Amino acid sequence: MGKRLKMQRRGKGSNVFRKPPNRFKADVMFPARAPAGKVYAEVIDFVDDPGHSSPLMLVRYDDMRDAIFIAPEGIKVGDRIQVGPEAAVGLGNITNLANIPEGLPIYNIERTPGDGGKLVRAAGSFATILGQTQNTTTVMMPSKRPLELSNQCRAEIGITAGGGMEMQPIMKAGKNHYIKHAINAKWPVNRGVKSNPVDHPFGGKQHHKGASSMTSRNAPPGAKVGHIAARRVGRKKR
Repeated sequence: MGKRLKMQRRGKGSNVFRKPPNRFKADVMFPARAPAGKVYAEVIDFVDDPGHSSPLMLVRYDDMRDAIFIAPEGIKVGDRIQVGPEAAVGLGNITNLANIPEGLPIYNIERTPGDGGKLVRAAGSFATILGQTQNTTTVMMPSKRPLELSNQCRAEIGITAGGGMEMQPIMKAGKNHYIKHAINAKWPVNRGVKSNPVDHPFGGKQHHKGASSMTSRNAPPGAKVGHIAARRVGRKKR
């Protein structure tokens, strides 16, 4: 019989690990249909959304339509941004990757053209463009991993605001409780070696696993934890 691992409970999809939709004040997405050229919008306010780590900006187009985007560092109320494939290179502008020069920081990047922005949305994060070809653009992600995307994917220019939020120390466990509660994150999360034997394969001992952590690739879900299909373990001989 398999153990009740944390990844099993998370994969089941219960409310404990699911973010409720009422925690998000707005859908932060690019327009589904991109304008033919470019349109102008003015930043009229900032939105504090507990479901997002970065602050949001409320913009109003010249035709009096409102939209909410992720705010970049350095933008203020009254600034004007451009949205469209022909938008200029400027702070907060939204345009295709083909129009953005190499080395410029970008965020809120589309994975596929038209999905509204999926990548690099956390506070203080940004990606940079490494190179471009006729149809693709290579983007260096915050994890230092290069990613090849279509030139028609859109992105915002700048660095996501709120980068200093993690610099403030969390002095009490209660403060971390409310931070995790705002995004419905599971906290605290105990280690496997501190669990009971019925809850985790590494549980039941004092402070160590008590057995080898090498696990077969074909192990059942209840036992698939540790070094899965490891080529070797232990210290290397010099």
